[in-house]
Amino acid sequence: MSTHYHFVNGERRDLDPQGVFSEFLDPSHTAVVSIDMHAGHLSEKPDCPCPAPRGREIVGPIDGFHAQARAHGITVIHVRSELRASGRDDLLGTSPSAWRITFPQFTGPIPGADQHALAGSEWTEFVTEVLPGDEVVTGKKRLSAFYPTDLDFLLRQMGIRAVIIDGIMADCCVLNAAFEASNLGYRVVVPADLVRGTNEELERAALAMVSLHMGLVTDSAVLVAAWAAAARA
Repeated sequence: MSTHYHFVNGERRDLDPQGVFSEFLDPSHTAVVSIDMHAGHLSEKPDCPCPAPRGREIVGPIDGFHAQARAHGITVIHVRSELRASGRDDLLGTSPSAWRITFPQFTGPIPGADQHALAGSEWTEFVTEVLPGDEVVTGKKRLSAFYPTDLDFLLRQMGIRAVIIDGIMADCCVLNAAFEASNLGYRVVVPADLVRGTNEELERAALAMVSLHMGLVTDSAVLVAAWAAAARA
């Protein structure tokens, strides 16, 4: 079986790095966009305001992947949710986030949700490694990494045409970022081994949607191999 592969609606298929997906795999115009890998989702403290416990298992793998991306000259951009400490961006605003109403219908009450992503709190601290040379995008106030942040502006200033999206949650913020990146004209890649969803079923569904409508779903090892091949060419 080929070491170059991708997933289409969950089905593994061979991938030709020089074929139709070559634009998605060219490291020369690629950035990694890592979403919401901060303590507000990943802390093991009992008062974690919006826990995404499945995301904890990818902290180490994401750090390792980011190290390989940097080694190939690819910039890593860390995106975090951050609301004004006053609460006027959300709970005290005219239209609080819909997830505060809808998500608890599935999970049950989230006791500390009113503290989620407040500026200056411990919950906005990244759990994954942030190094000099990386970029940080803050001010994500809803589900998309592009709203209302300067992510698109930054990517265009960097000459980026392809984005690799990792982080959490696959069926929420990762999926929203993939939709918006694709709508803005970026080539979208989601490494299936470096995202986690609310549960496995929703994760599979989100990745299937990306593979059918937005971009390339593969594994991080395939990306690293493609970059290494480009460096040898």
